[in-house]
Amino acid sequence: MRSNMRLRLKADGRIVELRDGDEVPIVPEMPAAPAVVADRGSDTEVRSLRRRAQLTQTEFAARLGVPVETIRNWEQGKRSPRGPARALLAVIAHAPDTVFAALAPADA
Repeated sequence: MRSNMRLRLKADGRIVELRDGDEVPIVPEMPAAPAVVADRGSDTEVRSLRRRAQLTQTEFAARLGVPVETIRNWEQGKRSPRGPARALLAVIAHAPDTVFAALAPADA
């Protein structure tokens, strides 16, 4: 992957690269987003997703750019991911390395 890629996460969970004003998919066409962040059982599914990535709550929160309390609330079922967070988690379920690379600081 080029280090100067400009990526965009679409609301439907697709990741696209911005090239000369056009959006070019970088992940092959995917089936509908998995139930990783469905309303029922999202606490255990977010925890499972984080564990599959082999990250602590603190590391996962830092990678997503959210407070660690948000991750804890999701995993304990106190809150459910919504909107962009829900889409991001669905994409992480399909292509975690791609998402984490895209979210990494430019100097890392």
